[in-house]
Amino acid sequence: MDKKNALRAGALAAGTTLMMLLMSSPALALTRDDGDDPGQGLSVIETLGLFVVAPIALFAVIFGLVWVLDRSKDRQDTTSSNITVKGKAKAKA
Repeated sequence: MDKKNALRAGALAAGTTLMMLLMSSPALALTRDDGDDPGQGLSVIETLGLFVVAPIALFAVIFGLVWVLDRSKDRQDTTSSNITVKGKAKAKA
C-alpha cells in the first residue's frame, strides 16, 4: 500500500469517526428530555445476568441444539491419517 492510499484510508477513517461522534452527541446529553421517565437502575447481579450470563446461556443453547440435531454422518477423516502405507516396501535400484 503506497503513501497516497494510506493517506486516503486514514482520512476516510478520521472523517467517518468524526461524523459518528457528531451524530451521537444527543445520546450523551446529561439533561432530561420532556416526557423522559427512566426506571430504576439495575443492580450488579442483574447487570451481570443480563449482559454476561444471558448471552453465554443463549450461545450454549444454540450450540447444544446444533450439536444434538446434527445428523450428518458423512464426516470422514480426510487428513493424512486416513492414508494406509504398506510396510516393508523395497526400493528398486
